Amino acid sequence: MIRYEKKNSLITQQAEAEQKFLETFEAGAYTASSPLVVRNPYLISPLTAMILFKTAVKQEVTLTVKGKEPEGDISHTFPADTVHILPVYGLYADCENTVELILSGGERETVMIKTEPLPPEVPVPTFCKGSGAHMGDNVIFLTQTSKADALACDYRGDVRWYLTVNVCFDMKRLANGHLLVGTDRLIKLPYYVSGVYEMGVHGKIYREYRLPGGYHHDTFEMEDGNILMLSQIPDRDTVEDVLVLVNRQTGAILRTWDYREILPYDCQTTYSGSASAHDWFHNNAVWYDKKTDSITLSGRHQDAVINIDFKTGALNWIMGDPEGWPEEYVEKYFFRPISEPFEWSYEQHGVVVCPDGDIMMFDNGHYRSKLKAHYSKAKDSYSRGVRYHIDREARTIEQVWQYGKERGADFFSPYICNVEYYDEGRYMVHSGGIAYKDGEPLEGLGSMDGTGEGCTLNAITCELVNDEVVYELHVPSNVFRAEKLPMYYASETAELGAGKTLGSMSRTGEFETEIPAVCTGDLIPEHYEASVTEEEDRILFNATFEKGELAMLLLEEEDGKAHRYYINTSAAKNFEAMCVGTFLKNDPRNVDVYVNKCGMSKNVKVRVLLEDKIYETGVEIRME
Repeated sequence: MIRYEKKNSLITQQAEAEQKFLETFEAGAYTASSPLVVRNPYLISPLTAMILFKTAVKQEVTLTVKGKEPEGDISHTFPADTVHILPVYGLYADCENTVELILSGGERETVMIKTEPLPPEVPVPTFCKGSGAHMGDNVIFLTQTSKADALACDYRGDVRWYLTVNVCFDMKRLANGHLLVGTDRLIKLPYYVSGVYEMGVHGKIYREYRLPGGYHHDTFEMEDGNILMLSQIPDRDTVEDVLVLVNRQTGAILRTWDYREILPYDCQTTYSGSASAHDWFHNNAVWYDKKTDSITLSGRHQDAVINIDFKTGALNWIMGDPEGWPEEYVEKYFFRPISEPFEWSYEQHGVVVCPDGDIMMFDNGHYRSKLKAHYSKAKDSYSRGVRYHIDREARTIEQVWQYGKERGADFFSPYICNVEYYDEGRYMVHSGGIAYKDGEPLEGLGSMDGTGEGCTLNAITCELVNDEVVYELHVPSNVFRAEKLPMYYASETAELGAGKTLGSMSRTGEFETEIPAVCTGDLIPEHYEASVTEEEDRILFNATFEKGELAMLLLEEEDGKAHRYYINTSAAKNFEAMCVGTFLKNDPRNVDVYVNKCGMSKNVKVRVLLEDKIYETGVEIRME
């Protein structure tokens, strides 16, 4: 029998860990002077802890993680109670951290918490300019696209938080204070994951939302709590061209917008330099504007930002270089520039609608033209944050602000990145995809082409106030997006109880044609290093194949009915964009095959077809 593991979900593992420390707490007599301290309480956030104790009467508790200097203190006041279960955020790595407790009754206690060194997967900042007076209680949360862990840095550039699972895409704070981020559960290369986690800074997952078509890039929380999520149609020949509205309480999909119904998706003259018929739109941002009851969407592979009516889904306008678009679209939907200086954006990311209706975005500037003859090389390119004012009635557009062009190729990111609007004149510009080879700007993407000898990566996050850089952070990796958030949210308390799994996966597409093969009765040869991992909602088969080898996973029921899943053994997998490269294998011949249990009710035996022979694994999956 090959290697087999039955693996509980992270939600189940965390529920067991929580129950264990709560039982320990109830069995002891823990006081403020002698509390129970649980390091990394939810298993995936090592620079967090939980402090638990009881008091005879209700008391408020102010908890402070002491900084390396006073500006680095991270504090939060918890409401009055007799049972105190206090999340601790913002510890330093490889340090005996001092945590101060001040009770409203006057008692003051000090708790020391020792942490482990940062693992090599955490990219330590190489430069930071900032001040505690400017940052206040905020830190910069960074989600990765290169092979590195998500982390958060303070005003000094010190790492105060990281996760040990590969959450991905943008991390946002919801109205209830929780974080929303893409899961670490890959369903299909290059980076399509099961859905999103609603989680705490301590890593506890309150809800996992699963989508039939998987999730990528971005979300937006609506006023009623429901969430817009970027997705796609399962097993369709195009990707990243669908938006869904997800019910916050049930995970059910309430609405679907399909961009193929409103744009000329097969018109290749509209494509950007990175586009293909498969990834024709590449939706990387979504924003709902209540004033206009409309949704704004960024399509990297069209060099265009589009706006659609929320109720009807009808196209309202298109912002971008009109070169190559059908004339009827240019006349009806595009804007006309009316002032100088002005430049269109190319392969943009991170679109934001400002309070006055202006549109901000990160203009990656990749290729900086829709005409191949005019494409720019990386060394001649630049990226920038840019803000446009649009007149929807007159169909005119003005460029009213930009930052980054003046920094040239050293600020150039051909992919990923974002901007944030905090107030008038106060913005963040995050250039997260900078890469070099032998000291020169890299032609290609850091996640795909920046891992070889002579390659270095960088991400630069700037906050500007009236065009003055008041904070700048450099991290030696490629960082999908940056978000400035406080560690604690207002009135935060410990939220106990098991998390929930909501929504559903789709039935995994099967290969309908039977391939003639002989059943050998033998185990799959050892050199494939095959393994099967059974999760609560799916089956993972992993093996290493020769390039181009014919391979198929077979799940056979007792009556002989076989479910067939084609295994792509092409060692070179071509992707038009690699916005998250954390799932790529060092050896591309090593392949994962995921099969959702959705639609399966009978026990199955796991077999593998290789060329013209069928091999056993010795694994039988029992459907419960």
